[in-house]
Amino acid sequence: QVQLVESGGGLVQAGGSLRLSCAASGRTFSNYAMGWFRQAPGKERESVAAITRGGGSTTYRDSVKGRFTISRDNAKNTVYLQMNSLKPEDTAVYYCAASSSRFGLDPMEYGYWGQGTQVTVSS
Repeated sequence: QVQLVESGGGLVQAGGSLRLSCAASGRTFSNYAMGWFRQAPGKERESVAAITRGGGSTTYRDSVKGRFTISRDNAKNTVYLQMNSLKPEDTAVYYCAASSSRFGLDPMEYGYWGQGTQVTVSS
């Protein structure tokens, strides 16, 4: 069992930045690929970014490439999402998730989820 707690969300103006954190506890953090997902009101949950167990590889959805950066610190059991040049369409609840199987952007591969943190970008 892995417990995940997100933090760092908030209200920011378009063009601004936020850094989300996700603290993990329970099983060995480095055994899990990690991902960030988001869900806007009235929309389905969508992938944002993912990172391998060791942090050597990352992947992003096209709309955030060049603006968002996922990283992890296995010594601190934490994964981060640095979000720059934020746009109103980035407004959503952001979730981190852990996968004991495959690395990637498919939410079905992730068995553990946090409660989410709200990100609101004003225009």
